[in-house]
Amino acid sequence: MTETIKTGQMQMIPIDLIDVLNPRERNKRVFEEIVTNIQTIGLKKPITVTPRPATDGTDRYLLVCGEGRMKAFHALGEATIPALVIEVSDENAFIMSLTENIARRHYRPLELLAGIQQLHEQGYDKKVIAQKTGLCVEYVHGILTLLMKGEERLLVAVEKGKIPLNAALSIVGAGDDDQAIQAALQEAYETGKLRGKQLIQARRVIERRQTLGPSVAKGTPRKAQDVTTASLVRVYQKEVDRQKLVVKKAQLTQQRLLFVVSALRELFADENFSTLLRAEGLDSLPKYLAERVLSGGRMI
Repeated sequence: MTETIKTGQMQMIPIDLIDVLNPRERNKRVFEEIVTNIQTIGLKKPITVTPRPATDGTDRYLLVCGEGRMKAFHALGEATIPALVIEVSDENAFIMSLTENIARRHYRPLELLAGIQQLHEQGYDKKVIAQKTGLCVEYVHGILTLLMKGEERLLVAVEKGKIPLNAALSIVGAGDDDQAIQAALQEAYETGKLRGKQLIQARRVIERRQTLGPSVAKGTPRKAQDVTTASLVRVYQKEVDRQKLVVKKAQLTQQRLLFVVSALRELFADENFSTLLRAEGLDSLPKYLAERVLSGGRMI
């Protein structure tokens, strides 16, 4: 893991002599952008390869960094590509390839986040992983925690920016207890970890997590459980609790609306306030409020 990488040389390498060590699928739109960019302004950064002779002794190379650029060159009909040739072991070639992919974007695909776990399994501690990927230690620790607990659904939400990492960790810490999860959400809201739209998105993620499980892997649905009287009672009780929560929220909303209506009535009873609104052209209200506050939808 402390191998010194020898300074490489720039060479034109035949694309058909390069093997991909860590292949990955790319978004079609992003790939087309890479192709267009190279076609327009050329290759700004060469790929990186390391020599790996074939069993028959012929020259071949292992791709370390630049799979997208190499595929784009091939798509443009090029037979060779500028490459920096370095001498590294298979392990370090893999690490370099992985860390380049992880550090490329702010939001990272799930398979690249899983690369952090691969680095950890290779024996790298959180601090070293952070240094190699350009991530902070706290982020690496949080991602590893979610990965080790199999919380793929929360990882995807974090990766897409739907909920912040610290809020996801709070949800995981609450376990499977619904009340504890709701308490964690409340705390996240009060401490500013979740605000506005993120709070709504977090609730949706939690509902899907409770219904479909923490994993998002296709083709691996949760194992169906045998239906028993006890399980039906639990499902019924859970739905009752959910309905009670909905009713409680509706009552709270109604109380707030009544307060708003009452406050508006007092304000509109003040002639100075009403005169000011008329002068500013603000003497109308939405129909719902006007029916409860005013007469005919306009100030008297």
